[in-house]
Amino acid sequence: MNILVIGANGNAGRRIVEKALKAGHQVTGVVRREGAIEGIPTIIKDALSLTKEELTQFDVVVNATSAFTPDTFYLQEDLTVLLLQALADTNTRLIVVGGAGSLYVNEDHSVQLYDTPDFPAEYLGLAKAQGKALDIIRKFSNVDWTFFSPAAIFDAEGPETDNYTLGSENFIVNNEGQPYISYETYAQILVDEIKNHKFGRQRFTAVQNA
Repeated sequence: MNILVIGANGNAGRRIVEKALKAGHQVTGVVRREGAIEGIPTIIKDALSLTKEELTQFDVVVNATSAFTPDTFYLQEDLTVLLLQALADTNTRLIVVGGAGSLYVNEDHSVQLYDTPDFPAEYLGLAKAQGKALDIIRKFSNVDWTFFSPAAIFDAEGPETDNYTLGSENFIVNNEGQPYISYETYAQILVDEIKNHKFGRQRFTAVQNA
């Protein structure tokens, strides 16, 4: 498939690019500066300047933008809206690298992880921004979207494994009771989803087993 990765030079983006190439896909990256990533074609511009014409030439658009600081939280919503409007009523899929904070911790889906007392205060703003982005996405029934929330412990240094457990809307833990996943495992699951298309118009999550 022909894939566009927005934020291709980020922690998640680089790994998604690598694994998509290994799987035989064509990959183009969106980055903000020349030389930010090598080995693939790039579109060098602010993601909020992407046009419908640029986006819809791809089979899949992956939003892996790193908007993790308070001055960039607005991107979680603004870029989401831009992508949804551009991809509405087209054949281009949207896959979003989401967050764990908006996962539900009860069966009636009335309490999210970021509502719990032990949720780290330093991540609350980001988690709520990502939750708002997901709320917006759910309103677009004319976009083939997937929102992939990682486990709460999202490890940039950890190893890859094919021993993992998938979930949907609820916060889950692994076989040792830990909400853990490495970036490497996450990226491989995301690339597998590009091929298998199991979670169309759904959110899903995953944890990595020991």
